Parts: sequence; structure tokens; C-alpha cells
Amino acid sequence: MAEVTVSELAKSVGATEDRLLKQMKDAGLPHTSADAMVSDEEKQVLLNFLKSSHGEQEASAPRKITLKRKTTTTLKTGSGTGRKTVNVEVRKKRTYVKRPEAEQAAESAVEAQRAELEKALAEQAEQERARAEQAEAERARAEAEAKAAAEAAAEQQAEVAAEEQPEEPAEVAAEAGEEAPGSGEEAEQAKPAPVRSTYVDDIEAMRIAAMERRKVQTAREEQELEEKKARLEEERQRAEKEKQEREEKAKAAGAVKPSLRRKLEATPVTADKDEDEPRKRRGRKTKGGPKKSSKTALYEQALEAFEDDESEKRSTRSLSRPTLKIKNTHGFKKPTGKQVYEVQLGETITVGDLAKQLNMKAGELIKRLMKMGEMVTINQPIDRDTATLIVEELGHKVVLRSENELEESLVAEVERAEGEEVSRAPVVTVMGHVDHGKTSLLDYIRKTKVASGEAGGITQHIGAYRVQTSQGEVAFLDTPGHAAFTAMRARGAQATDVVILVVAADDGVMPQTEEAIQHAKAAGVPLVVAINKCDKEGADPDRVKNELAAKDVIPEDWGGDTQFIEVSAHTGQGIDELLEAVSLQAEMLELKSEVGVPARGVVIESRLEKGRGVVATLLVQSGELKRGDIVLAGQSYGRVRAMTNELGKSVKEAGPSTPVELLGLDTTPNAGDEFMVVADERKAREVAEQRAEKERRERMQRQQAAKLENMFADMEAGERKVLPVVIKADVRGSLEAILSALADIGNEEVSVNVVSSGVGGIAENDVNLALTAGAIIIGFNTRADVTARKLAETESVEIRYYSVIYNLLDEVKQALSGMLEPEVREEIVGIAEVRDVFRSPKFGAIAGCMVTEGTVYRNKPIRVLRDNVVIYQGELESLRRFKDDVQEVRNGMECGIGVKDYNDVKPGDQIEVFDIVKVAREL
Repeated sequence: MAEVTVSELAKSVGATEDRLLKQMKDAGLPHTSADAMVSDEEKQVLLNFLKSSHGEQEASAPRKITLKRKTTTTLKTGSGTGRKTVNVEVRKKRTYVKRPEAEQAAESAVEAQRAELEKALAEQAEQERARAEQAEAERARAEAEAKAAAEAAAEQQAEVAAEEQPEEPAEVAAEAGEEAPGSGEEAEQAKPAPVRSTYVDDIEAMRIAAMERRKVQTAREEQELEEKKARLEEERQRAEKEKQEREEKAKAAGAVKPSLRRKLEATPVTADKDEDEPRKRRGRKTKGGPKKSSKTALYEQALEAFEDDESEKRSTRSLSRPTLKIKNTHGFKKPTGKQVYEVQLGETITVGDLAKQLNMKAGELIKRLMKMGEMVTINQPIDRDTATLIVEELGHKVVLRSENELEESLVAEVERAEGEEVSRAPVVTVMGHVDHGKTSLLDYIRKTKVASGEAGGITQHIGAYRVQTSQGEVAFLDTPGHAAFTAMRARGAQATDVVILVVAADDGVMPQTEEAIQHAKAAGVPLVVAINKCDKEGADPDRVKNELAAKDVIPEDWGGDTQFIEVSAHTGQGIDELLEAVSLQAEMLELKSEVGVPARGVVIESRLEKGRGVVATLLVQSGELKRGDIVLAGQSYGRVRAMTNELGKSVKEAGPSTPVELLGLDTTPNAGDEFMVVADERKAREVAEQRAEKERRERMQRQQAAKLENMFADMEAGERKVLPVVIKADVRGSLEAILSALADIGNEEVSVNVVSSGVGGIAENDVNLALTAGAIIIGFNTRADVTARKLAETESVEIRYYSVIYNLLDEVKQALSGMLEPEVREEIVGIAEVRDVFRSPKFGAIAGCMVTEGTVYRNKPIRVLRDNVVIYQGELESLRRFKDDVQEVRNGMECGIGVKDYNDVKPGDQIEVFDIVKVAREL
């Protein structure tokens, strides 16, 4: 695959250039601009980094890949009218199997060692051959020198003898012949023996020793290789065994939860025995019909006697009653006094409700309001001042009351209850930047694996757990670290006693880390800093301390009041010290709570499950929550039908600092709403309805104001383009984060309009609403049912599913970017200078030009410049080179140019050719 630029790669993967460059920087790649080239190896490095950062393991890569190739050709058969064309399709399939990495590594190691041995042997043989040749050359040279020396010595001796005895040459010659070393047997014995060098023997011995050493080295390396193979096999078997154990645990956990759920659902809700007994007795039949009690029989006898007595009285009265004559005249009737009503007014009241309290028709009241200048309808709310004026004008009495009167009385009644104060477990919130190991750290404490189940390896829900540690029981709240979940982190800081701030030792302080510090300081909650990932190679705890010290979080060993603990969520380093630090902070706070009073607390999360209804996660802060209590949480109320803890086990009672999931509420409450247990269900329903009505009025007012503001803004800036969406999420907290993030996306030209939002699956009503509004449906961790899916396919309504929030936000931002008008730019592509002007009867003035820059095109717009001032803008009528019409003329060539509808071209003018380019814009 050819190299591509960073911008092209960003477009192909659907990400922004800035984000892709940041990811490449984190992966260790040197790219800093959008025009930099990216090779296949660098793409693979980036892919491995993203997989590891999102929690994926390299072992999950496919080991087998099948490539299918299909080719289609045509074959003509027959002749004449019976000639046909037949399509011939050939399919080929080839499967490639990737061997395990351990075998590949072992084989590559063996090959490398074998290559090194062969290379070493070749080098050693070459050295031995060079030594042998050098030794042979030295031996030959030594023999030649010895021979030359012997000959020189013989000649010198003969000369000396001839000079000493010249008169007896024969005798001397005879003696010389007897004694000369160069003649006879003695001469043969005295002749120097040929020099035999010991180099060859030494080289042979060295070669043999080297071969022995190579044999020993090869045996040792083979033994080490076998040991490595055995070690790799043991590690593979151990990994497979651990994987099987995890799968068995997961299967066991998955089998227990449905059984508990079925057992819970199958448990019949029976009434009290005392209440069922009369019903059973009434329904029991005897031989002659239903068996009647003695009281029933007496009652029926008394009724018969009374009816007989009344019938006798009527008969006697009808016989003895005299006829009466009444005068047909109208008597005088004294007029009654005017009725004065006490009208109770809140902050606002609708016209219909005010008419009911005034005991008059709504139409009459609307007429009077219109006379006062108020154009209202029967369902329109009016303020307290207007209602007071109309009531006093009609002569009635006004009684002012607060809209929250019932709610305040209910809260006061709950607060009046007194109980006993006892010590409670601390509530600890784990906060920090995304992917810094918050959930993994909590998993090590809880001995579970929650992070592996999160989409994309990031937490997107707020979780509550109660854990038994070595320092006692602790309630943990795990908050998301993504930028969109700001409200969740704020709620976590408000509902907690101690905050554990998790900072990665290899990453340092990040934006969400600063935000968590601000939330903790605003709530007045003590901090315990956990420096995570201290077991990694690039860990630098001192850097984290310096950066946090700059944010006014001073370590204890530097003279501050914040405990810094170096931990590792993988190895368990520093976990005990962290729990001890949390326990110390809790002891210093002296946490206490009341028991024996109605329970109060905060809603952590809520969702809608099929078959179970509304499921709400609550954190009890005071009192005791029991099964059967009536709970009021925000705009929701209901009786607690069932409660489960974080392990899915049913519980009957939950004390302070205990998170539970309960069933029984009528609607999903908002995350962060306070809940309390009340005694009267009717009052709870009224308070919930009042809160819902108040929120509806405030929402209508905001929408009306937003419509007016948008109308004036659209009139000033033109028509604004809107992307309508219908959003369904799995829980309230995620829905809140999505709505908040979508509200921040857009500018003065484009924006997102949330037509409808809710918790639960995508239903048929959502598809109909999206069809009416022309919107797309976004499902976050939810799916459409069969009916909704079929309707969406029939009506071509687009449904998109997401499980990671930043994927959702990126695609919405990309869709809005596509709605932006492109930016129009002008690029100069060529300039031609007019050298002379010729007159043509057909075309008029023809400019003889020389192209000085770029290329002049026939079909592009032009400008005529005189003294660098534009005097005409239009297009070319003709472009010729010599006698030929051409489409373009390059730099340095002469040409003839005819300007359409313009004949005032003069020598020295410049004809500028430009192109209009549209560039796509992004948010």
C-alpha cells in the first residue's frame, strides 16, 4: 500500500487531524504536520498503540485469514440469432494461518544463531587459510635465504684459499676437495638442511581446537534453546489455564445472576394471612350455595322486616292522606348576600384553575383579562400580580401561598424524626483523567474485572460498590474520566467523604485531573493522591508531584497536607498503604450518621430494563432503607419492591453508606436527585407531580425565549442549519453527558436540535417522531426492538448505535462540518504580459502575449490589469498558438489572446488567469 499523508489518513479513519497527530505523538511517531507522509509500518505502530491504550490485547489478533477472489468473464456461444453470452464466474479461496508467536520467536532465534555460527566458521576458515599461505611464503623465503647464504660462504672460502696458497694449487685443491663442505659425503652432511616451519602444525592444532570449541558452544546453545522452548511452553500452558479459569468464573457468574433473577421474579407477592382469610371464607361454596355468616343472615332478616313495615305505612298514608290546594302565585324571595371566596395563589396559576376557584366561567374571566390588556387562553399561566389584580377587582380575598409548601412540610416532617447517631463507613470517590487506571485500581481492591467489560476500555457510567478491606468496610464511587462527564464527577465529589485522585505516573496532570481537583476543593473534601502505573518504564512520580504542587496540592513530605501514595493496579504495589491513608482520613473526619429514622440519600444512576422496569442505584446517607418503604426521588415516587446490592444479591435493609439497586419507582429519576422515605404515598405523588409541572413550565419558558433569540439571530446571520436528532441512552447519567456535550457543538451557522431524548430501548414511537421531524436516531448502549427496526427500514429512518461517547461526538461533529458552506478561494494559475495588439475583423483586438508565470487556460476566468489595477474581469474568447487553437499555454511561450466583450487591451497590460477553489470547512 502506498504512503499517504496525515490528512488523508484522518479522512479515511473519520478523525480530526489534530486528534490523529496527538495520537501519533503519544505512539512515539515523529509526525507534526498534516502534510507529513505515513508509511505502512508507522500505521501498524499507531494501530498497536491504539489497541493497547483501549485495553485490547495483541493475542486477540486473528491467527487465520481467508482471502477470496472472484473473477467474472463472458463466453459467447452459438451463432446467428441463437448467439448467447454466458457469464463465467471463477472463485478462488486461499487461507493463510499465522503460527504462534512463541514458535516464530524460537525458530527465528535458532535461525539467527545458526547464521551466526556459520558466519563465525567461515571467518575462522578464512583466517586459517590466510595463516597457512603466510606460513608457506615465509618457509619458501627462509629456504631461499639459507641457500643463498650457503653459496656465498662457499665462494668466499674458495677465494681465501686461492689467495693463501697459489704455488700448490693441486694440493690445495685436493685438500680443499677433501675438507670443503661443498663436496663429498661430508659436504652432503655439512650442507644446511631445508628449513621446516612449525606453522602448519600450529595452524592444524588451532583449527582442531577451534572445532572442538565450536562443538561445545553449539551444544551449549542448543541446550539453552531447548530450555527457552520449555519455558515458553510452560508460560503458554499457564496462560491457557488462567484463561480457562477466567472463563469458568465468568460462566459461573453469568449462571448465578439469571437464576437469582428468575427466583426473584417467580416469588409471588402474597397478602397477609389475616386479610386473605375472610376472602377465602366468602368465596367458599356449600351444597346449596355460598355459605352465609350469622351476621349476614341477621342483616337480611332485619332488611326484610323494615321493607314490610314501610310498605304498610305507605298503604295506610295513601288511604288517609287529605288533598291539599296550593295557590299558583310567586312568593317574595329575599336576596342573598354576595359570596366572597378565598383564592389561593402561587407564583403562577392557569386561567382555568383561577376560574374554578372564583366559581365563574373561564370565558367570563378571559373577557375581563382582555379588558385589562392581557390576551390569554384557558391553559395559559399568568403571574401572581395579574391574578391578584383580577381577584381583588371581583371582590374576593387573596391568600398567598408557596408552591413548595407541600414539599417543605414533607421535608420538615422527615427532618423532625430523631434517631441514634452511630459511626458509618466512609464514602470514597475515585476521580481522575481518562485511562489513568481508576477502574483498574478499584478492580484490584474488589478482586474483580470491571474494566474489561467497559466499551473502549473507558468507564462511561458512575458505579457504586461497598468493599470489605483490611481497614474495614468502604463504599467506593467510580466516576468516568471523559471530558463529557463533568456533571457526574461533580455529583461524585458532592456525595463523598474522601476523594482518591488517580494520576498516571507516565502521563502526569491532565485536564480532567485539574477538573477533579477543582470539584474536590469546591465540595471541601480531603484528597488522597494515588500515583498509578509506577511499575512502567517511563514512570516519573516526581514529575507528578511537581505538577500537582503547581496546582496547590502539596505532598506531606514537602510540608503539605495531602498524602501521595505510589501504587500499581497490576502488581498491587501500594494498595495497602492507599487503604490505610483513606482509613486515616476517615478517622480524622469522625463520620457519623443517624439510624432509626427514615432513609435519605442521593440517586447515583437510573436506567430502564425490559422485564424489570425502572432500576435506580441509590446511596443511603442516613437512616435505614427497607423493603416496602415509599421513596420520593425528584419527580419519581414508588414503593420499594426489591433491593439488591452490587453483587446482585437480594437485601431487605440498607444502612448508611450503602449503595443499593431498587425496583418500584414509576419513572427514571435524574442522576444526582436527592431521595427520602415518606409515610404518605398520596403526598409523595402530589410532590412529584408538582416538581414535574414546575420543570415543564420552566422548560416551556426557556424554549420560548430560545425561539425568540434564535429568530432574531437567524434574521441577522441568515438561515441557520440544524441537525435534528432523537437520543436514547441506557442510563440517565450518560444521557445527561451526551445532551451537555451536544449543546456545546456547533457555531452560528450549524447546531444540533435534540427533538426527543430518553432512557431505554428505541421504540416505534421514537421512529415515528424521527420520521415527522426528519431526524436521525442515536442509540447509546441501546437497541431498537423488532417493530421499530422494521418501521425504520420501511420509512428509511437512519438509526445509529454507539457504545463509546467520543465516537458519537466525533460523528456528530463530522456531520455538522458537512453542513457548513465551503470556503471559496481564488488561486492565480497564470499571468500573460501583452507585448502588442493586433486587429482582427472576426475577433476584434487580439493581444499578442508572452506567458511569464504559470499556465494560461482557455476555459478559466481572467482579469485584465493595467498598472496593477484591475480594469476588467471576464473570460477568454480565443487562445491561439501560431494558427492553432489550444486549451493551454505554458510559461515562457508566446500566444494570441482574445478577450471576450473587451477590445481596449493595450501593450503593457497583464492578463491574469485564476481558478475558484472550494475548500471544505470543519468545526
